[in-house]
Amino acid sequence: MPSRWIALLLGSFALFTYAAPAHADECGNVARSTCINADNLWPHAGPSRFATVGGTETVQSGQLAFGMLSSYQSRPVVIRLASPGTTTTDQYAINDQLNANFLWSLGITDRLALDYALPITLVQGGTGLASITGGGGIRDTAFRDMRFGAAYSLVKRARVDVDTADANPKAAGNVWSLTSRFEVAAPTGDKNAFAGERTAVFAPSIAADYRRSRWTAGLELGARIRPVTEFQGARVGTQGLLGVAIGYDAIAHELLTVAAEARALLNFAEQSDAVPTATGFVSTPNGKMIVPAEWALSARSAPFLGGDVSFLASGGGAIPFSGDAPITTPRFRFILGFSYAPLGRDSDGDGILDRNDQCPHEKAFGEPRDGCHHEPLTAPAAVESTSAAP
Repeated sequence: MPSRWIALLLGSFALFTYAAPAHADECGNVARSTCINADNLWPHAGPSRFATVGGTETVQSGQLAFGMLSSYQSRPVVIRLASPGTTTTDQYAINDQLNANFLWSLGITDRLALDYALPITLVQGGTGLASITGGGGIRDTAFRDMRFGAAYSLVKRARVDVDTADANPKAAGNVWSLTSRFEVAAPTGDKNAFAGERTAVFAPSIAADYRRSRWTAGLELGARIRPVTEFQGARVGTQGLLGVAIGYDAIAHELLTVAAEARALLNFAEQSDAVPTATGFVSTPNGKMIVPAEWALSARSAPFLGGDVSFLASGGGAIPFSGDAPITTPRFRFILGFSYAPLGRDSDGDGILDRNDQCPHEKAFGEPRDGCHHEPLTAPAAVESTSAAP
């Protein structure tokens, strides 16, 4: 087991936990706090067949997975200001934003993996709080809240490829699988940039998927447990998470999988009406609830190393549960990503992993040990030599 990677993850955990209290005290005005994470897409490290819904497979024991998922979102934070008369004006605190999530997952056992995510904002634009407090717009770049945790496979899927599972379902084991996760988002993001939370966020979840022939269905249920933070009457607190997806292998061997996905966050905190007064804003509860929600269409391909290397593209927008998109809901989002996640698949059971097996559906026999069937070499028959007597 690569102990140096475990030490790195544990050291990062200690660093972020130590840094959290200093950040939590820098969130500014209680009724106008910028300590709200504008990006509510928190991708999981490790293998996944979908863009926004968590997967159920874990990395092979003793192996390290890594990847990057970039997300462009438009107008996730909008400030609505009263204008003369009865009209209002919208100011885009964040007009556009490009984030990158760098992801690592370390396989500890055949079921358990440790996960780590480092998200940053590569570039963004918007007014920030300038429309309220004056001054310049939002910072061009930002560090975001880092996340770490663990995934445990409760009902694991056999480590074989999709083709083997289709051809021999009994050998492939369960057609459905179930994985639990527990993650923590540490409040390490830049202050005054909508780059993170004012306290740690605890995010338990459970993911399930079902596969039959070329079809895959995915489900994720979870929560993000945090205290309430308010910005201009928008109050973000503990949320319930629901994600659903259905995918189809348009080209066999995982060369192209297309999927439709939807994800919603039910915010349990009651919303408020923020009214400006001589001493600042006064918030009055209004009985409303918000549900940031998005849909997406995605395409995935895993053409290399027995499916360990995959590429992903996705695009979608807001699901309008109410007239106005709630805070942290972009009007549209585009995603690009790649990952290397060693799954340890041995589809033909010959002891040679698919990523090294030139014939992953044919048991190896003979030499060379390339994963293919070779008839054993037989020595040529001896030829007797006779000579006539002189």
